[in-house]
Amino acid sequence: MDERKLAVVALGGNAILDKKRGTDIHAQFQATRLSMEGVVELLKQEYKLLLTHGNGPQVGNIMLMVECSKTSLPETPLGVADAMTCGSIGYMIEQSLQNTMIRHGIWRNVVTIPAQVVVDRFDPALDEPTKPIGPFYSAEEAKKLEEEQGWVVRDDAGRGYRRYVASPYPLDIVEKESIRHLIDENYLVITGGGGGIPVYYQEDGTIEGMDCVIDKDLASMKLALSVGAHELIIITGVPQVSINFGTPQQQDLSRITLAQARHYQRQGHFPAGSMGPKIAAAIEFVQADPENRVIITDVESLPAAIRGEAGTVIQSHFTA
Repeated sequence: MDERKLAVVALGGNAILDKKRGTDIHAQFQATRLSMEGVVELLKQEYKLLLTHGNGPQVGNIMLMVECSKTSLPETPLGVADAMTCGSIGYMIEQSLQNTMIRHGIWRNVVTIPAQVVVDRFDPALDEPTKPIGPFYSAEEAKKLEEEQGWVVRDDAGRGYRRYVASPYPLDIVEKESIRHLIDENYLVITGGGGGIPVYYQEDGTIEGMDCVIDKDLASMKLALSVGAHELIIITGVPQVSINFGTPQQQDLSRITLAQARHYQRQGHFPAGSMGPKIAAAIEFVQADPENRVIITDVESLPAAIRGEAGTVIQSHFTA
């Protein structure tokens, strides 16, 4: 495997769910198809790719359906709902990518793997819900859900109120050897969807599921390190990383070093509910190997970012 031409692309929620087009399955397919154009540009440059994706809105909707039907249907645990989105969203990405490749006259075999991601069952994060899932609610709806359902519902970066669930740190990928083998065989692999399916090892070495949601960007970083990729591309809702975001002093960043990323992170420029996990994943990935680099951008800017004309690049240092 040429590790210099191996990249992990982490598709954000807006690459799959664009609220401007609607939230039904047809709109999700349309948004997914559009996001594949930038991925095909990487394939044209002979990259080997591993794709991951978010699942916050989708898994939240599943859990909302569970709550609405709990008097007539068996309960679906959150961990199982994570697995369901790995399959459903993986199917959308797989088919959309296959059709985009056909239109561009190129082909790679594509496969979706629902990956089990190992966490520590004693992680303190399990007692502190920090990961937003599901739709947005008004303040009145949020208060009602907290009282009637016992949910933790908080403001999500000023965009409305959402349900929050526990999000432990990812430690390892159970299927990493299988994923490496498929990449070596030139498969395009879709895995780690929604941060993967949270599991932990019991004392006898067996695997048990856990009801939580792992951050997609941190899991993508762990996957990238597991397969030896030197490039991590994080797709989000903005074309570039910024400091003082949303203020008159906003400054867009096209290139930042590892030291600068740490500095801005300590200054509090990257909130936990938005850019924070992406920068945390970028810092850990870049500091793991001086050859590693991270690109952060949005779907529309991805082709230009690949050419070095857009987005934010984070690496250990720049020579010029």
